[in-house]
Amino acid sequence: MKKASTTNPTSASSFSDAPLNKDGVITGDMSEEMMAKTTAIIEKVDKESATRKFTGVMQSFFYIFCILVSLYHLYTAIFGPPVTLVHRSLHVAMMTSLCFLMYPMRKKSSRTKPSILDWILALAAFAVPIYIYTDYLGVVERAGRASQTDMIMATLLVALVLEATRRCSGKALPLLSIGFILYGIYGREFPGMFMHRGYDWLSLSNHFFANTEGIYGTSVNVSASYIFLFILFGCVMTKSGMGKFFNDISLALAGHTKGGPAKVSVVAAGLLGSINGSAVANVVTTGSFTIPLMKKTGYSAEFSGAVSAAASVGGQLLPPIMGAAAFIMAEILGVKYSEIIVWAAIPALLYYMGILIQVQLRASKDGLVGVPKSQLPKAMEVLKAQGHLIIPILFLLYMLFFSGSTVVYAAVLTIGVTIVVAAVKKATRMSLKQIVDALADGAKQTVSVAMACACVGIVVGVSSKTGFGLTMANTIISLGQTSILFTLVFTMVTCMILGMGLPSIPSYIITSSIAAPALFKLGIPNASAHMFSFYFAMFANLTPPVALAAFAAAGVSGGNPMKTGWTSVRLAIAGFIIPYIFVLSPQLMLINTTLAEGLLTTATAALGVFLLAVACEGYVYAPVALPLRVVALAGALCLMIPGFQTDIVGAAVLVGLILIQKKKKAGLKSAA
Repeated sequence: MKKASTTNPTSASSFSDAPLNKDGVITGDMSEEMMAKTTAIIEKVDKESATRKFTGVMQSFFYIFCILVSLYHLYTAIFGPPVTLVHRSLHVAMMTSLCFLMYPMRKKSSRTKPSILDWILALAAFAVPIYIYTDYLGVVERAGRASQTDMIMATLLVALVLEATRRCSGKALPLLSIGFILYGIYGREFPGMFMHRGYDWLSLSNHFFANTEGIYGTSVNVSASYIFLFILFGCVMTKSGMGKFFNDISLALAGHTKGGPAKVSVVAAGLLGSINGSAVANVVTTGSFTIPLMKKTGYSAEFSGAVSAAASVGGQLLPPIMGAAAFIMAEILGVKYSEIIVWAAIPALLYYMGILIQVQLRASKDGLVGVPKSQLPKAMEVLKAQGHLIIPILFLLYMLFFSGSTVVYAAVLTIGVTIVVAAVKKATRMSLKQIVDALADGAKQTVSVAMACACVGIVVGVSSKTGFGLTMANTIISLGQTSILFTLVFTMVTCMILGMGLPSIPSYIITSSIAAPALFKLGIPNASAHMFSFYFAMFANLTPPVALAAFAAAGVSGGNPMKTGWTSVRLAIAGFIIPYIFVLSPQLMLINTTLAEGLLTTATAALGVFLLAVACEGYVYAPVALPLRVVALAGALCLMIPGFQTDIVGAAVLVGLILIQKKKKAGLKSAA
């Protein structure tokens, strides 16, 4: 049997340079050297992380500014915000101001202090909320017949949002927004169904500024409430050592099994990714620890990086927190966030199951084993030392499902519970400085998300004013020729193209506003349509030629970026098929179904995911011949597609394949 490594992967010395504690046991702690490398890779791959490093008085000023921003959002969450436009405009102003101070204008700009222009822009950001606050009734009453002053303030707002978004998220989203602005102005020049009456800048800019359908729309509302608080919650959890706990418990449970470090990577990246919501940061944070272990076990650099990338992107699909885009989905659909969690649970678990099975099959095929138990932490010891950190997550689930409280109230209480629970043990207890640091980090980490939410408001605003979303929905349906399958394919392609180079949140908002209506028109439930758009908006981060998560993983593993990207797609293949299944069978999302139907659909889909992994890896008990891999793929689709006849065919393929492979394995043993 082929071995992937000439060294014995079970040798204790193979892992001697992994992070070890005083007892010689591998630990999830990151060394200063590892953290420095992590930061460098993130800043190289992810524009959102390339921020200034302040010193002296500027460092203190910025730190205090961030704390005040967090305190404002906590205060408004507890005692209620001011009137809608004032609150949302102030949130955008704070984030915009922080952005101009944090992010350099150009690569050559100073990385230690803002320029005079940066200060002017940072201060100018507050002109808009001050104007709205001082003339609130006038702004609202003049909506639709704006004054020249309104237009000046609206123009300032648009310019600041575009520039701030360019700095923290790159050129793609601002350019797309500018394209939509031009479409809004020059609508008469467009051909066919895309032609519209066209709007002058006075009317269009006021639409962005004076109501809740433009920049200050749903996405900014979610950013100012749910997203900010849950990012802050993630920062508090990080300070308590939650990342180390996820790494340690994953090592303890799966590190010794076949290909153990890869399974550790899948579990740890999934758990952490659900909380922090950033695929790239998650790849580098968990990958800096797990990718070297995977390579030492015998996995290739590309496969190691791909495992981390696929698992990290999936974190945004995994309840209970699902990054941040799920909060926007709940707001758009007008449902409780707890419902989103229920809908997402089974598809997300099937996705991770697909990755884990491929990891297991690859380890069996290449003869890889896990890390020696002597070098792994013990599960009971990890739970005894850090297990109490699970309590805040359980408390959050209780608040969301059973308390009847709002998501905002649940988030604030959970932050407080996390601080109290972490204080139970000395190892996880946060000092006052760490708590204050978490407040500052929460504000800083929200900036890129908030700016993306504000900028995408331009796209959504033009779409609502011109009817572009409805036009695109009709176009997708006409291309699909009323076929649900073809329409789904065109929707997927639209989502993948729009998602290239965009952060996940604006990618979902844009794709859902354009693609989801097309699916809904064909009778697909709104929940399934939005979840379909959500999945492919997330996977745009994984698929070449623009695959930021995979490229970040390649930076850690030293593998080829494009090869890592395509390997990531293969590992995530279940995630590309599952959305089609829950559109055709909403039972997979536990929508309008009984418990028995839900369990049956889940069970057959799980068997299908297993066959899909076999088809991808070409191994089960023994190497699978190419014709059998094609049969396995067909059987996988039969099991995953709902229906009694297809389930019977798929089950027959599964049983036949297992029998053939067992016989082949016995023959290989006899020959040996």
